[in-house]
Amino acid sequence: MKLRNRLLLCLSLVWAFPVWATVTEVPLSDLYPSRAHRQSTMIILSVIEKYHYRDASLDDKLSEEIMERYLDTLDPNRSFFTRQDLDIFVVYRKKLDDALRRAWLDPAFNVFRVYRKRVEDRIALAIKLLDREFDFTKDEYYRFDRSEAAWPADKAELDEIWRKRVKNDILSLRLAGKDEEGIRKTLKGRYEGIARRTKQLNADDIYQLFINAYTLSLEPHTSYMSPVTSENFDISMRLSLEGIGAVLSTKNEFTVVQKTVPGGPAALDGRLKSGDRIVGVGQDEDGEMADVVGWRLQDVVDLIRGPKDSTVRLQVLPKDAGADGPSNIITLVRNKIKLEEQAAKKSIVEGLEGMGNSRIGVITVPTFYRDFRAYSHGDKDFRSTTRDVRKLLKELMDEGVDGIVVDLRQNGGGSLAEATALTGLFIESGPVVQIKDAMGKIEVETDPDPDIVYRGPLAVLVDRNSASASEIFAGAIQDYGRGIIIGEPTFGKGTVQTLIDLDRFVTVGTEQLGRLRLTMAQFFRINGGSTQFRGVVPDIVYPTASSTIDHGERSLDNALPWARIKAASYKPKGVVSDLPYLKRRHASRIKSDVGFRLLTEEEQVFRDIRDQHTVSLLEEKRKREWDEREKRLRDSRNRYRIAKGLKPLPENASVAAEEEDHASTDEAEDEEGIHLIMVNEAALILNDQINLHRPRSAAVRLGQVNAAASF
Repeated sequence: MKLRNRLLLCLSLVWAFPVWATVTEVPLSDLYPSRAHRQSTMIILSVIEKYHYRDASLDDKLSEEIMERYLDTLDPNRSFFTRQDLDIFVVYRKKLDDALRRAWLDPAFNVFRVYRKRVEDRIALAIKLLDREFDFTKDEYYRFDRSEAAWPADKAELDEIWRKRVKNDILSLRLAGKDEEGIRKTLKGRYEGIARRTKQLNADDIYQLFINAYTLSLEPHTSYMSPVTSENFDISMRLSLEGIGAVLSTKNEFTVVQKTVPGGPAALDGRLKSGDRIVGVGQDEDGEMADVVGWRLQDVVDLIRGPKDSTVRLQVLPKDAGADGPSNIITLVRNKIKLEEQAAKKSIVEGLEGMGNSRIGVITVPTFYRDFRAYSHGDKDFRSTTRDVRKLLKELMDEGVDGIVVDLRQNGGGSLAEATALTGLFIESGPVVQIKDAMGKIEVETDPDPDIVYRGPLAVLVDRNSASASEIFAGAIQDYGRGIIIGEPTFGKGTVQTLIDLDRFVTVGTEQLGRLRLTMAQFFRINGGSTQFRGVVPDIVYPTASSTIDHGERSLDNALPWARIKAASYKPKGVVSDLPYLKRRHASRIKSDVGFRLLTEEEQVFRDIRDQHTVSLLEEKRKREWDEREKRLRDSRNRYRIAKGLKPLPENASVAAEEEDHASTDEAEDEEGIHLIMVNEAALILNDQINLHRPRSAAVRLGQVNAAASF
């Protein structure tokens, strides 16, 4: 399923009052394009034409795509506009290309004014419906995900959609244990909030929405930031080490956690997970919990962010709970992201069944970091990923490990220079990555240092969230045949963006124009293939990878496709020739492994929830479906817990509720064990390869001597 209108925001921002507390309703008479908007449009079109990596013609076909995207941006769940409205807008469908060239922005504002009126009408109906008595013994269904549904034909069909929506909202809160008075109060506030926030959108907001319908029709990483958005961006960059440390997106009116930032309060706490949905936000220990379902993402960000040492409470609908499941409360103290928690760390895997006396070192790299300020000031001891890993490698070799696993799971990238330098610790000098710009010019990033810190057996563990610099490192190790790549296909982010200040193109005038984030280059591996879209496909793929087909870059509209250029001049340093044997051993081992069974069973439940677009409005059936899903999760978790010597969860316990008890040592051991399932198997795979080349006469610590040629 396509994921529309995806916006990611890092919640490491400076404190500010919530937008809704300071912004008043904008009169309809103010919703018209300005001179600054027209100026920005001409500059944006010129910059994109000259420097954007993708050569896309601004023609009638693209005009239709822009119109569709703009409508989906305003009404992603197709719950406000009807086909009758679209029939009125059809006059613009093939004219937006000409309109943009002339900087004629009236169509966008005309459409928005209709949208605002439709929101007012729908919200008035929803509030009126709250007084109705609904029959929850009637077996009917509500389609909560309408992103791919047909637009409602007319007002009558839209009324029926909203009747079911309100009924579903009431049922969801009933099942969550809210009383009737609390349900009506919560939903009235939720619906009024949708109308209020729509009325607060000003001309700059509308322009940003429309121009991004154009830029995102080119590809998903080029976007415009209004002057206010640019200011917020600057604040976030200056104070990027404060906040709760989470990256959010929006989908189906829910605020969804994409990932937590290593070293941030959310990651250190451990309870907020990728895929969880934030449905409420409260300040301090006892502040009122604001229902944020249906809120704009930026408004949720403004409510969550705050000063260091202050408390925020998040009401979270867990990933495995479904749209109608119970929520839990996570209390976090806002703080600076701790750099030491982002630094590379080491551990040793030993004593696993089948390992014998082998010891496998693990180096976890959460991000590719470099202290650029210290580096620019000439500090010879500046902190960096490569420097830290070099030290850890030497320590692990001194401890006599037989092989090394570099764990890049959840590593979203960082410094390109560090990805290049880190690769150099494992190879002799040579190319690491190629970069092709919009003009077709290709530059090659090369490791110039012939020194190899570690020559022994190597594996790299990746997952669906390993991106950008992580993919460059993993791809280079794979191309050189230097190690085994294990895990899930990576994110597939192989493009390069730059931030352009539009004000620098204007010689007169005082109005600020905002900025353009422009995709201007693409990464290519040294074998000529891109890391874009496909990502890096592991040599040995874990069974959890079955659900990554629509994750990462592959899930985004208009993502640049995979491509190939001429390979760089390089010599593979080794050949991983043992893969058929290693794959057989891996498959045999995980066939009966309780850990991988847990991961695959939970992944199937999550996939079932993700693929569900409708829910029953029959209360008894809805509750039964929830109980059955909870039983599946609980039974799977208990099989794992019992095998690991932990107490099973009680029969009536929710898996999500149990995880809320973060203070429990038993639960902490459970979560830590689950985190180690993938890394332990990577260690066993590497150990299998080591055993193939281990001298039969005696154990040899390969970390201390040169490895066999196949390594």
